[in-house]
Amino acid sequence: MTNSAPQTVAVIDIGKTNAKVVLIDSVTRAQLAAEGTPNSVLADGPYPHADVERLWQFICGCLRRFHAAHGIGGISITTHGATGALLAGDALALPVLDYEFDGPEETGATYGRVRPEFAETLSPRLPNGLNWGAQLFWQSQRFPEAFGRVTAIVPYPQYWAWRLTGQLASEVTSLGCHTDLWAPDRADFSSMVDALGWRSLFPPVRPAASVIGTLLPAVAAETGLPASTPVTCGIHDSNASLLPHLGRHEAPFTIVSTGTWTILMTVGGDTGALDPKRDSLANVDAFGRPVPTARFMGGREFDTLVPVIAEPGPADIAHVIAQDVQVLPSFAPGVGPFGDRDGRWTIDPGTLSAAQRTAAASLYLALVARACLDLCGLGHSITLEGPLARNRLFGAALARLSGVPVLASGDATGTSLGASLLFGGRLPETDGSHAIAPLQVDGFDAYVDRWQARVSER
Repeated sequence: MTNSAPQTVAVIDIGKTNAKVVLIDSVTRAQLAAEGTPNSVLADGPYPHADVERLWQFICGCLRRFHAAHGIGGISITTHGATGALLAGDALALPVLDYEFDGPEETGATYGRVRPEFAETLSPRLPNGLNWGAQLFWQSQRFPEAFGRVTAIVPYPQYWAWRLTGQLASEVTSLGCHTDLWAPDRADFSSMVDALGWRSLFPPVRPAASVIGTLLPAVAAETGLPASTPVTCGIHDSNASLLPHLGRHEAPFTIVSTGTWTILMTVGGDTGALDPKRDSLANVDAFGRPVPTARFMGGREFDTLVPVIAEPGPADIAHVIAQDVQVLPSFAPGVGPFGDRDGRWTIDPGTLSAAQRTAAASLYLALVARACLDLCGLGHSITLEGPLARNRLFGAALARLSGVPVLASGDATGTSLGASLLFGGRLPETDGSHAIAPLQVDGFDAYVDRWQARVSER
């Protein structure tokens, strides 16, 4: 960590669905300002790709407004995983590929012969571009001339750090995020990186919490910030959610980072139960340690299942359980512990009220999360970060299903708060987290048994 945290930290937080900039007081950890924007994907060019120039204008505008209103002492960065940039000098050699694009499947068979074994990387083979290594391989084969001009391959948080400072770095939380590029037990690049001759293209690995540099003069002029403003190297978003909890809980403990993805990480857990066929893997924390992880696209599935969200009351929950209204996996093909299944409802969801539909979907997410815990391990406690921390039924159901204390984080954006801690410090001892009482509804245990039986039959 850096020696002294600035008074205010602006966090650039780029999720898969939405991006935001949040200003955090480094003493109280309170949010002083926040603005968000959709993280849109452009369909022009050689393949679907991130609209990095629109994001850059958004980031610079937020920094300018936040600094004018409050002052900014430092900048930290966190982004979603499975993404990186190919640089040719001071420009992109190719656009930043959208990991949901299926182009990398074109070279999937060949890639399958060169990618390392799961035992080396703890990274399962995932669809489309969810393995960053598969993206790079496809780009190298599909665009050999452009790839031949590449001077640096940088993870996505470090791309934005480079835009701000002009300094290049790699970082382990993004390199270790199901990329096939990192061997966590060796704390080094995987054998594939050397076999394909890519090692020299990756900048030196630096700690997430190190200051990568200060603002470029042009960026300082654009934002009104001093050129001396420090910028951290940056961190993968799930690991940003994890960072505030390291050293605060008895290990093993489980953190559930939620957003587009629901990612369950058990710090101090055993990697032995990980199953590469069920989307479980090891992430790498900010200190380079493997963290057993299981995940599913909970936010994406919830949006699909619930067109109109309505807070369910006791009668809505009782109706869903008594009438055996169930959602069966999976509504996000190819990912999660049931990614090989086609999702369905046990009844026509059009017959349900908005609150009943919200209740059924919330119970579904809790049941899938419980299945994930069989893969990544169940900690002595579970802490919910992000949007699902505000879903009371999800938390109550997970508390009943897991049998351990479930805490809802008091912070609405765990990734932003965690990224602010890259400048050092800790959360206040009273951080607003609260325990969630286990769900107590007649018939719930039988409901769970029926759900598990249906999933086993499929």
